[in-house]
Amino acid sequence: MIFVMAKPRAIYECTTCGDQVPKWVGRCTGCGHWNTYIESIIGGATPGEVAAPAFVSHMPATLLSELDTTTVRPKPTGIDEFDRVLGGGLVPGSITLLGGEPGVGKSTLLSQVAASWAGAHSGAGTADVGALGDTLCVSAEESPQQVSARFERLGLGGASVHVGGDCNLDGVIADIGRLGPSLAIIDSIQTVFDPVLASAPGSVAQVRQCAHRLALAARKHHCAIVLVGQVTKDGSLAGPRVLEHLVDSVLSFDGERELGLRVLRALKHRFGATGELGVFEMTGQGLTTVDDPSGRMLTDRHTDVAGSSVAVTIEGRRAVLLEVQGLVVASSAPAPRRSAQGFDQKRLSMLLAVLDRRVGIAVSANDVYLSVVGGLRIGEPGADLAVCAAVASSSLDRPLPADVAIIGEVGLAGELRSASAVDRRLAEAARLGFRKAVVPSSNAQGDTPLPVVGASTVAEAVTALRLDRAAVAAA
Repeated sequence: MIFVMAKPRAIYECTTCGDQVPKWVGRCTGCGHWNTYIESIIGGATPGEVAAPAFVSHMPATLLSELDTTTVRPKPTGIDEFDRVLGGGLVPGSITLLGGEPGVGKSTLLSQVAASWAGAHSGAGTADVGALGDTLCVSAEESPQQVSARFERLGLGGASVHVGGDCNLDGVIADIGRLGPSLAIIDSIQTVFDPVLASAPGSVAQVRQCAHRLALAARKHHCAIVLVGQVTKDGSLAGPRVLEHLVDSVLSFDGERELGLRVLRALKHRFGATGELGVFEMTGQGLTTVDDPSGRMLTDRHTDVAGSSVAVTIEGRRAVLLEVQGLVVASSAPAPRRSAQGFDQKRLSMLLAVLDRRVGIAVSANDVYLSVVGGLRIGEPGADLAVCAAVASSSLDRPLPADVAIIGEVGLAGELRSASAVDRRLAEAARLGFRKAVVPSSNAQGDTPLPVVGASTVAEAVTALRLDRAAVAAA
């Protein structure tokens, strides 16, 4: 045992993002929140805290060829959409952070994961490392009785699920060592505390220390640990950024409460690719997986109304068709309004400028509203042309053909740039009954799963969709 002594130095840390400054200021320079800085000590204990001895241990280096990689293969949880986002399931010994707004269904999702995991791996042989063992649910925000009531309400089996209500991190780690679970769920990381530190639960020091000790426990006991994290008002994960660096995977769970749809995304994943999308629907019996999100999003689409287009986006390895709705109305205000739901508002402003300057569809003096139906958010540029088509359709009051899908990225010169995975997008559109697609000319080469019309500019695409002034006048 080695005691590390350092000269203490006072700094101020933001309780929201962990940003550090040498003196107190009212507004955080990192996240912009007000009155979130608290005093901390570098090289010693924070005022009121007990300095803990630092234990230094050495793990000898091992040849790469001698390491067993089978122990870090993902194991399915039994929830298909959850496993899709994680590239097959949870990895034994890993630590995952799940963030989302209050009431979005994080506890419901993890309750179903816990019950499904226990049922999927309860009969595994002892040779399958990490698959045999119970599930531990530590609910620091609820009593064990409340957790039991939720399992009963959802109709979940809990024969192999242990419930702990201890907020003390020592007790949580002791339960992991005593029970030897293959999966442990901590709900939430902001409510557990390390008794060595005198600061309140949820503080920067507590969150950082608890996450670090849980990461060590996960590797020591070969247990997959899932932490529930809170989010700030702007939707980012609360707590210091070091929390996201400590974990192996960061998942975001969000959605519109009124629509019932929930979306799971991986923002970070050390064991696979990010960008996969998992879609769930909240029902009275809990969350159900949506195996066909494209069909679900287009169920209530009205094809005879101007301002509606269909974009084909790529989420991970999955192509998803989404309805984009645009509404252009006259404005008497000196600064017309631009509102976008499910789409970046700055990019919408850029596309409107392209329509005005390169295509001749003047919308600069009008209010423009854009909405991606279904509560999903489009983050890739392959939907640019569909946004332009929806706005042009509303501006000219001319509906688009109901059986046409639109793909393409728009540049400032009005050119259409190629989109990725076009064959996958077209195959999904063909599966849902679309008969034609408008795509960039560079993507219209060779055999395609769907008849396509190539366009090199936005103006050519607008003409192909019969949204130009001449076509409207002739109609």
